[in-house]
Amino acid sequence: MTSVFSNSTLEDDARRARLFKGEIFTFSATTATTELITFAQELIEEAFGGRDPETAQHEMPVEEFAGLLAELKPRFIHHERCKEILPKIFEEVGMSPQQTYFDVPRLRTSTADHYLDSGISYAYHAHRDCWYSAPFCQVNWWIPVYAVVPENVMAFHPRYFDRPVANGSARYDYGEWNRVGRPTAARHVHSDTREQPKPEESLDLLPEIRIVPEPGGIIMFSGAQLHSTVPNTSGRTRYSIDFRTVHIDDVRTGRGAPNVDADCTGTTLGDFMRATDLERIPEEARVL
Repeated sequence: MTSVFSNSTLEDDARRARLFKGEIFTFSATTATTELITFAQELIEEAFGGRDPETAQHEMPVEEFAGLLAELKPRFIHHERCKEILPKIFEEVGMSPQQTYFDVPRLRTSTADHYLDSGISYAYHAHRDCWYSAPFCQVNWWIPVYAVVPENVMAFHPRYFDRPVANGSARYDYGEWNRVGRPTAARHVHSDTREQPKPEESLDLLPEIRIVPEPGGIIMFSGAQLHSTVPNTSGRTRYSIDFRTVHIDDVRTGRGAPNVDADCTGTTLGDFMRATDLERIPEEARVL
């Protein structure tokens, strides 16, 4: 059974323990998450130049839309303001900035009716982040930028949290992905030929859990949780922000969710920065 905790007051250590067992946490929009999505909205709306970003896909050639995202997304991802806002979010939900490390927040899109499902707006099949070299102590965060509906969010598939799934993670090398796969994302407009870990068996994905937060609301879940992009039938492009955190004590002790089926090469731990000063996790602390 998977439980969903809403606005829980559990302390961070207890919350992470439940996340590592497959539970999911949600929080209402906070002062800092509102600041984050407001900043994202400013960048998005500036990029679209007067078009409604949620419906612009119906007015633009897909190549033009993909090119716009190829400029917009890195601008958001690497903006210093994001690194200033995220530590405020962590404090608002009771995390220690000194012990919390995070990776850069990514601006995601899910277009409607298969307009753009590859490359820069990849529609994720059912997967665990751990298939992509994420540490098992990783906590995932997902925040909608505009209003979302059940037809354009993501789905969790809790029956597989502790059940192995045959998958292609053994062929995934994080170092190679950074060298070759990630830089070519914007070139994949009509199809995506990049090697990415996928299920290699038929899955029964029902029952599934779909959570619909308000703009700025938070979904928090383990990187080992099997989840997927919902086929967007809403008629509107969904914009969301996601990022990941780890607690340094979990990194050092190997505490985290169970590894039931990941066999990838490398680790993303080198991407994480300390919330207080943006220092990277020490090399000797990066356990797989």
